[in-house]
Amino acid sequence: MVKVQKGDVIRLHYTGKVKETGEIFDTTYEEVAKKAGIYNEKGIYGPVPIAVGAGHVLKGLDEQLEGLEVGKKYEIIIPPEKGFGKRDPKLIKTFTLGQFRRQGIFPFPGMPVEIETESGRKLKGKVLTVSGGRVRVDFNHPYAGKHLVYEVEVLEKIEDPIEKVKALIELRMPNVDKEKVIIEVGEKDVTVDFGQLVDEVDKNTLVLGEILLESDLKFIGYEEVKFKPSVDELLKPPEEEEQVIELEEEVSEPLIEKTEEEKPAEEITEAEEVKAKESEEKKEETPEAEEEVKEEPETRKEEQAEEKPKKKSTKKSKTARKRSTSAKRRKTTKKKAEESAESAEEKKEETE
Repeated sequence: MVKVQKGDVIRLHYTGKVKETGEIFDTTYEEVAKKAGIYNEKGIYGPVPIAVGAGHVLKGLDEQLEGLEVGKKYEIIIPPEKGFGKRDPKLIKTFTLGQFRRQGIFPFPGMPVEIETESGRKLKGKVLTVSGGRVRVDFNHPYAGKHLVYEVEVLEKIEDPIEKVKALIELRMPNVDKEKVIIEVGEKDVTVDFGQLVDEVDKNTLVLGEILLESDLKFIGYEEVKFKPSVDELLKPPEEEEQVIELEEEVSEPLIEKTEEEKPAEEITEAEEVKAKESEEKKEETPEAEEEVKEEPETRKEEQAEEKPKKKSTKKSKTARKRSTSAKRRKTTKKKAEESAESAEEKKEETE
C-alpha cells in the first residue's frame, strides 16, 4: 500500500464540480469535458503530473491529497475559503450605461465583460443588472462562495529522479518534447539541458518554463538547479549578436580594399613600360649619343642602363663637353707650336 506524501511527484486524474449545482467546471478526462460543454480544442487532457504541496492545484485539493493511496478513487469536498474564495461585496461595481455604449458595448444580465482599471489591470466580471442607466458588474470569481467537489484518482507515484524532472517539465511545458531534454541529477543538484530545443521552442516559453521549473525542483529537494541555456542567455538581446556579425564584416573589409588597390598598381606598371619604350625610341633617333656611350667603359654602361632616361641624356651632354674641351686644347697646342716656329725663323734671319 503506497500513500502520497508532501513533496511526492504523482500523476492524478480529477473532475471538479460545483456542489450546489452539479456543474462541471474542470476535468482531466476528454470525454467528460465534451459532455459538460467545456471542451477546449487547445487543451491537453489526460492524467496531470503534479508535486504534492507545491500549489499546482487548488489549495483545498492539494492539502487533502496527502495520505491518499495510489490506485484508489476519492471524493473530496472543498469549502469556499480553500477553493475560489468567499464572495466579496466590494468586488461588485456600478457603472453608467454610457460608459459601456461609448465603447460600443450594449450590456445585458449575465453578459461576461472585461474592464481595465486605471493601473492597467484587467478584471473579468459578469453583468448582474441593467436598470435606470446603471450597470452592476460582479468581479468575483464565478465559483466564489461555492463548495466544490473533486473526484480524484492517484494513478502513479513517480520514484525515479529523472522521471520526476521529466514529469515537472511536462506540467510546465506540456508541448515540449521531453525526449530531447538532457537531464543530469545528483543528490542535491540537477542540470536540465534544453539545447536541442532552442530552435524549436519559443524563447519566452523556455524562459517562463525554467523560472517555474527552478521553483518546482527546489521544492522537491534539489538545492542547486542549472539550466542550459540559462535564463540570462535566453534573454540576451539579439542586438549583441548583430554587433558580432558587424565586427566580422569590418575585419573582412580591408582584405577587399587591398584587392581593389592591386588593380591601379598594375596600371601604373604598364604606364612605366610605355614610358620606357618611348625613351628607347628616342635613343634610336640620336645615333651620335649612342656612339659616345659605347666609347665609355662597360661599368659605366651598366650604371646608365639602370638609371632613368633623363640621367642618360645629362651624362651624354657631359661627355660631349669633354670632347669639345679636348679639341680646344689641341688647337691651342698647335697654335703655340706654330708661333714658336715663326719666332725661331725670325731669329735665324736676324743672325744672318
